[in-house]
Amino acid sequence: MKRKQLLIGFAVLALTANSGVAASEIYKWVDEDGNVHYEDRPSGAASEQHLALSSQRTDGSAVQQRVDAYAERQAAREEARAAADAEAQKAEDAQAEVEANRKKCENYRAQLQTIQLEAPLYKEKPDGEREYLDDTQRDEARTRTQELIAKYCTS
Repeated sequence: MKRKQLLIGFAVLALTANSGVAASEIYKWVDEDGNVHYEDRPSGAASEQHLALSSQRTDGSAVQQRVDAYAERQAAREEARAAADAEAQKAEDAQAEVEANRKKCENYRAQLQTIQLEAPLYKEKPDGEREYLDDTQRDEARTRTQELIAKYCTS
């Protein structure tokens, strides 16, 4: 049994060792319809040309180096793309925050203007009744609104 496995191993090794040998003689010829043919044996056609080719085995380590270099370049491109996407998202989020603050600023300025009109101010209770603010509550509301304006109207 061991001997059979050993013989099969040598046969596989011999076949793979010879697999790199390629036909070095190629003949090119054109038929009467203008079709170009390539063959490994002479055809005897008048238009036949002998093409001298040479080949050599591919260096596996060189191929692996090229594959690794390509993978590294791909990874670097993906990393750069991810960083650019993250930066774009960050800028988009910042712009959305600026817009939200602008809207809050407008609302708080309108609220302050209402407070300063000296018209009666009220809070609506859950049961729908109005609770009017006294002067102290009105001053507190004004101060709180001015603080919010200072926070959101900085630009």
